[in-house]
Amino acid sequence: MNQQAGRVDVVVVGAGIVGLATARALLRDRPGLDLVVLEREEVAAHQSGHNSGVIHSGLYYKPGSAKARLCTAGRAEMEQYCTDAGIPWERCGKVVVASEPDEVEALAGLTERGRQNGLEIHELSAAGLAEHEPHAVALASIFVPATGVVDYRVVCQRLAEEVTERGGRILTGVGVTSAIDTGASVVVRSDCGLWWADRAVACAGAWSDVLAAAGGERPRARIIPFRGEYLELRPEAAHLVKHLIYPVPDTRFPFLGVHFTRGIDGTVHVGPNAVPAFGRDAYSWKRFRPVDTAQYAARPSTWRLAARYWRTGLDEIVRSLVPSRSLAAMQKMVPEVRAEDLVRAGSGVRAQAINPDGSLLDDFEIVRTGRCVHVVNAPSPAATAALAIGSWIAKEVEAAERDDAGGTIVPTDG
Repeated sequence: MNQQAGRVDVVVVGAGIVGLATARALLRDRPGLDLVVLEREEVAAHQSGHNSGVIHSGLYYKPGSAKARLCTAGRAEMEQYCTDAGIPWERCGKVVVASEPDEVEALAGLTERGRQNGLEIHELSAAGLAEHEPHAVALASIFVPATGVVDYRVVCQRLAEEVTERGGRILTGVGVTSAIDTGASVVVRSDCGLWWADRAVACAGAWSDVLAAAGGERPRARIIPFRGEYLELRPEAAHLVKHLIYPVPDTRFPFLGVHFTRGIDGTVHVGPNAVPAFGRDAYSWKRFRPVDTAQYAARPSTWRLAARYWRTGLDEIVRSLVPSRSLAAMQKMVPEVRAEDLVRAGSGVRAQAINPDGSLLDDFEIVRTGRCVHVVNAPSPAATAALAIGSWIAKEVEAAERDDAGGTIVPTDG
C-alpha cells in the first residue's frame, strides 16, 4: 500500500458529503489539480449516509449566521445539482405544528425568523393544515414550501464519481492519524504511508477535534457524539403522513425534536431522539468505545453540559430504551399513530461541538491555520449546504496559498 502515498497538491481527509463537495469544488476551480481524498471506511459511511434526507429550507437559523447563509445558497445549489445529475429529489414542503399554548408564540417567532431568511411561509388555518396533512392536529401551524427530500447517500456517490472524473483520487479503507503543517508542506500520516501535500483539508466529522489536535491545533470546541435513533411507520400506517411534520423546536438545543419524514423512497421515519453515544461511531447501545468515552469524561465541558441538561438527557435515554415513551410526543402531532404502527429503524451519530463552558456550538465553524483547513463543526444543515460549504472551503484553500495567517473563518457572499 505504501506505493500509493507520495506528494500531491491537496489531501482531503474524509469522504462524507462535505469532504466530497470540497474536493469537487477544488477540482472544478483548478483543473489538473493533483488531489486525493483519504477515507477510513467507505464513501458516506457516517453522518452523510445516516440522516433523514431532508433538504432544509433555512427556517431555524439565526439571520446572518453561517448556517442561514450557506443553507439558503446550498439548498438551491443542491436542488440544481440533483436535477442535472438525474438524482431523485422532491420539494414537498413541510408543516410545523404548535401543540401547546406556549408553543404558539414560539411558532410566531420562528415564522418571523424564517421570513428574515427570505423564506415563503404560510400560516395555516385548521382547514389549511388538513389540506397539507389531513391527519395532523395543532393549535397553530405553518407551511414552508421550500423544504424537500433526497437520498444523500446517492448524492455522495455521484459526487465521488465526479471527483474521479475530474482527475481526483478517492482511497477508501485508508485512515489518517495526523496532518502536520511543517511550514514547507503538510505531512499527512495515513494507513498507506506518508503524504506530502501543499494543502490539506480535514473533513473528519466526529473525529474532527482528534485530527486537529494530532496536527498541533488546540480546538476550543470539542466533539461529543449524540446518537439519533429512528422509528418507522409500518406500510399500513404510512398514509398518516403525506410529507413532513415537525414540532416547534426547543430553542435551547440545535436539535429539531421528534418529527415525521416521508423520504424520497416513500418510507416514513419518526425521530430522531438525541442520546449521548459512547463512541464516535456508536450506532447502538451495544457499541462502546472505551477510549472515546474516557476522553469525553475527562473534559470539564462534558460535565458542565450534563449539569445544565441532565433532566433532558435522562428523558432522551429513557425514550431510547423504551420507544413507546416517544409515542405521546408523536400523538400530539398525529393522534392516530399507535404503538403497533411503529418499528425500529436505523440510527445516526451527530458530531456536536461543545464549547468549554458546556454550551452547544450551534453554527458551522471552519478554522484555517497555515496550510491546513479544519472543519471543526458541520452539523445539520451541512448536507443541504454541502456544495456551498465546499465552495467556501475551496476559497479558503486558495487564500491559504496567498496568506499563511489563519483563524476562524466566516463565509462571504458570492
